[in-house]
Parts: sequence; structure tokens; C-alpha cells
Amino acid sequence: MPTSPSDPVYDLAVIGAGPAGLAGAVTAAQLGLRVALLDASVQTGGQYYRHPSPGLGAARPEALHHGWRAYAGLRDRLADSAADHLPAHQVWTVAREPDAFTVHAVADDDRPVTVRARTVLLATGAYERQLPFPGWTLPGVVGAGGAQALLKSGLVLPGRRVVVAGSGPLLLAVAASLASAGARVPALVEASGYLGYARRPYVLAAGKLSEAAPHALALLRHRVRVRTRSAVTRVHGTDRVEAVTVSRLDRDWRPVRGSGRRIDCDALAVGHGLVPQVDLATALGCATRRTPDGTHALAVDGDQETSVPGLWAAGETGGVGGVRLALLEGELAGAAAAARLGGRALPESRLRRLRRERARLRDFAGLMAAVHAPRPGWTGWLDDATDVCRCEEVTAGRVREAVAGQGAGDARTVKLLTRAGMGWCQGRMCGTAVACLAAGSGLPASPERRPLAAPVPLGALASLAERPAQDEPGP
Repeated sequence: MPTSPSDPVYDLAVIGAGPAGLAGAVTAAQLGLRVALLDASVQTGGQYYRHPSPGLGAARPEALHHGWRAYAGLRDRLADSAADHLPAHQVWTVAREPDAFTVHAVADDDRPVTVRARTVLLATGAYERQLPFPGWTLPGVVGAGGAQALLKSGLVLPGRRVVVAGSGPLLLAVAASLASAGARVPALVEASGYLGYARRPYVLAAGKLSEAAPHALALLRHRVRVRTRSAVTRVHGTDRVEAVTVSRLDRDWRPVRGSGRRIDCDALAVGHGLVPQVDLATALGCATRRTPDGTHALAVDGDQETSVPGLWAAGETGGVGGVRLALLEGELAGAAAAARLGGRALPESRLRRLRRERARLRDFAGLMAAVHAPRPGWTGWLDDATDVCRCEEVTAGRVREAVAGQGAGDARTVKLLTRAGMGWCQGRMCGTAVACLAAGSGLPASPERRPLAAPVPLGALASLAERPAQDEPGP
């Protein structure tokens, strides 16, 4: 194996083994590149294709998924390829060198690992956006995606009577899955509405209409009531969730006075869309773009390459658009990397079809983001005692005091004054809320640049001075 910094070990390092990363790794490997695929999970599939471990003995893990056949095909193609799959490797930073990239990761035994490659494909996905409200820290309140993950990977329901709330099409899938698995879902509470899609029916038809229909039928079958232009504005309970208050919202998402209605439940699954996970890329200086729902996604060209040469991105790092789009972008990125490095080429007809389909799905992604974008009035849900930063227990009142009394005008200054965002999650849970409270309205102007994309043991940092940069793991 090559060991000199000028002779990288891999042609392509793919970070993330979800749909986009799998498609990119398999495509690049089959086109002749030497590929390393790193992922924090022990299983491939990412969040979308999360599935039970073999030890649980699930007879039909595909029952909770759409498009399982596509995943199974990619999984088998990966196994048959020469790509090196490195599971349980949490990547915490990527360093750029003159002729290569060094990917720094920590294995599940806290062992530091470095992988050097000529090019990199980022397929790190997204995380849930949470907007706080009184009582959201009670046991029994889980993320909407978290509830789905519990069901897919652990075959566990978050409760017997579960309200699903927030905004975005993910809620339909979560409510349908929970109801089909035996939970009672008294309400699906959507802060926006669905009429916004009707303004551009041609985009909807090209997007996810076929995927939404089964979810809608499942909700009808299980008699799940859908309440639009509404939000959970308070959770009730002592030791855990006992009920929620659902309030009507005006056009700016301000609660309508006197509209609150109590719904008994023992769990709440809540989420207000997804935020692209771009930490690794912004640390390298990659350009971003503002999406219609106020998040920041990586700016990529027609081949999925970022503004940093040799660094590609696919899937939700470039904007949340669903699994079909992620698969297309992963294949395009893998093919582009192979073309750059002298591998075999995909047929031009295949590339044209992928690009046409990507354009249609990107149009839908933009429409979806605009329809479900949070409105500034949501901060009216908060009283001063509401925890905004759960890790550091910083309340909305403390943030407001930093803004009004201490002159903080942005999220960074609020963080310095209150410690909001300095906890274990590094602002992923509270970042949107803190930014909105600091600005008075709106969302962050730009993503934060972090040198570390994930918590890392000090020993791993210390080892950088002790180990040669070209050290590589065994496959």
C-alpha cells in the first residue's frame, strides 16, 4: 500500500452510508476507483433505511420502508465491490492538503483513525430542527424522526397514545408508521398546511405525490385526525407527558388567543423539518446557499462538486429533498469523481436522465421547503421559563435578557453571554431558537464554522502529533 503523503491510499473517501453515500460509493467503485466508505453506524442505510439489528429477529424489516428494494440492491452491490466499508467510524474533521484530503475519525473503541484520499464525497445527511415550547423537556417528548428511528431500529413505540406535531412531510410518514405499528395517534398537528402545494401542481406531480398517497390512506384507515395551521404550544405532565395543548396559528404562526384545546396522550413526536449537516464542509470553507425554509445547504454544481475542488456533496447536505433525490445525487457524484480521476464513465444517456430527474426533484424540494418554512411568530409559544438550550438549561427569558439588557444581537453573542449552544449537542437542538430570539425574527444569516463536527476524545487529538498523517486503517 502507498504510504507517502503524495501518494494517497484511496481515490475517494465517502462519508456517510445513507442512500446518497451508498449510491456514490458503489458507483465510484464499479467505475474503477478505490473507495473507502465511513459511517458512524454499524449498519448501512442511514436514517432513512435504519433497520433492526439481526439479533432482534425481525421477520420483515422492509415493512416500515418505501423503496427497500433499492437499498437492498445497493447493499448487495457494495458487498460485491472492492470498496472498503468502515462502520462505526465517527468522522470529526477533514483536513485539506495540496494533493489530497485527510479524514479524521474515531472508531467505536475510541481508537483514532485517519484515512487519506485524493477526493471526498460528503453524504452526511441532516438532523431535525426543533422549536421549543413549554414542557418540551418532559420525558415522553421525542423528535419525530427519533420516534421513527425507535420503531425502525428497535421495534419500539414511544408511547401507546402518541400525538405527532410540527411541520413538514416527514410527519405524514411518522404518523402513518406509528399508527400501523399499533399506536393510537389522536392527532397529526401541522403548523403549516398542504394547500401551498396546489399552487404548483406540476411540481407536486413530479415530486412525491406517489409517496404521500400511501401515508394519507394509512391515516384515513386508522382515523388519525389531521389538524393544519396548528401547533402544540404546551405539554402537560409531572414525571412524563400526560397531555398537550394544541392551538390554532395565524399566518405568522402566532397562537390564536382562546383556541387552545387539550389532547390526552402519553407521548409527543415533534419536529419542524430537517437541517442539512454541513459542519465538515463549512470547516473547509465550502460555499453554502440559503434554502427557502431558512436553513443552509452546500452550494454544488451540476456534477455535485462543492466550491472546494475535489470535494463533492450529495443528498441532504445540498438541501433536503428525500431519498430518490439522494440516490440520484450520489450516483452523479460518484460518476463525476470517477471521471475526474480517470475511471470509467457512465453512459451519457444515463447521465442525462439522472440530471433531468434531479432537476424535477430539486424543484419539488424547493416547493416543500417554502410550504413548511417556520414563520417568525412561533416565538410567541415561549414563556420566559421555557428552556431553550436543554444542555446548558438556558431559558428563553435569559436569552431575551441578553438581547434586550446586554445588547446581544446575534446567536454567537448570546452564546458567549449565556452558554446557549455550548453543550453536548453543540447547538443542533437550540441553534434555530437562539438565532430567532437574538434577531427578533428570521433565521441564522450563515452557518457556524466548527473545527470539530462531533465530540472527540482528547486522546484522539493528542494522537495526531504521535501518528504519521498517512496512517490508514485495515479494511
